[in-house]
Amino acid sequence: MKQPLGVILAGGLATRMGGGDKALLSLGGRSLLDHVSDRLGPQVAALALNANGDAGRFKDTGLPVIADSIPGFAGPLAGVLAGLDWAAEQGADTIVTVAADTPFFPCDLVPRLLLASEGQVHPLVLAATKGDAQTKSKSKSGLIRHPTFGLWPVALRDDLRAALQDGLKKVVLWTDKHGGRECLFPSDPFDPFFNVNTPEDLARAEELL
Repeated sequence: MKQPLGVILAGGLATRMGGGDKALLSLGGRSLLDHVSDRLGPQVAALALNANGDAGRFKDTGLPVIADSIPGFAGPLAGVLAGLDWAAEQGADTIVTVAADTPFFPCDLVPRLLLASEGQVHPLVLAATKGDAQTKSKSKSGLIRHPTFGLWPVALRDDLRAALQDGLKKVVLWTDKHGGRECLFPSDPFDPFFNVNTPEDLARAEELL
């Protein structure tokens, strides 16, 4: 399999941070996006940023900016579709997505997702961690899936497009339909998929950094 392309998902509305671009918030003197790019870049063949609105605000990153093709902020799957369409233009077979507000995701994210996909006709794997007994978003295996962190096949992009146009919002409904797998990552000493949603989260990220 060819090395995946990487897509950083930054298409959300950031309502809990008061709006604006969470990806451009400062963490340790650098933007969240810088931290995420530095972590994902070495693991993939090329990088792009999924973001909506004026792409010029990200010009300093040097990354190609790809917007959702499905209108109305259809959720992370719209960003995945945008990434798959971009990857198809590059002749790639797969992409790996990460969230722009999650600066501590594993440095071996991509190789572990690829390993978990062995034997799949269409490589489709979501990152997962173990959860506590109160967690409502567990899968049948008892794991918490992180749907913005996944390996996605270009071959299923038209199927995903049709599902989104039919109103699909929940990532795992689509991945389960296509035999998606889970890849377990350790969550000790803290959840590597911890993301910055609030000013309090940003303060905690500074401490973790």
